[in-house]
Amino acid sequence: MGRSKWKIPFLDLCFNNKNFLANKNIKIWSRKSVIPASLIGKQVSVYNGQKFKKILINRDIVGYKFGDFCSSKKYSTKPKLIKKNNGSKSK
Repeated sequence: MGRSKWKIPFLDLCFNNKNFLANKNIKIWSRKSVIPASLIGKQVSVYNGQKFKKILINRDIVGYKFGDFCSSKKYSTKPKLIKKNNGSKSK
């Protein structure tokens, strides 16, 4: 279930600060914030829990959340079981 249509999009309080948006290196910890149109053309770094991932904001991703573009989970594959040959040859 999404956010109600009559509510405004959620933005963290740091977006209200004019100095925050004027910086060249914008770091964002709030992955649940919606990407505002004021960031179009800028490169931001979004924290995924371990490191910052750089995202270039364009017109297509405005309105989505920052967390949609940087995954916080590391998916690993299980090693395949290899059947071992005993190395003995039958005569």
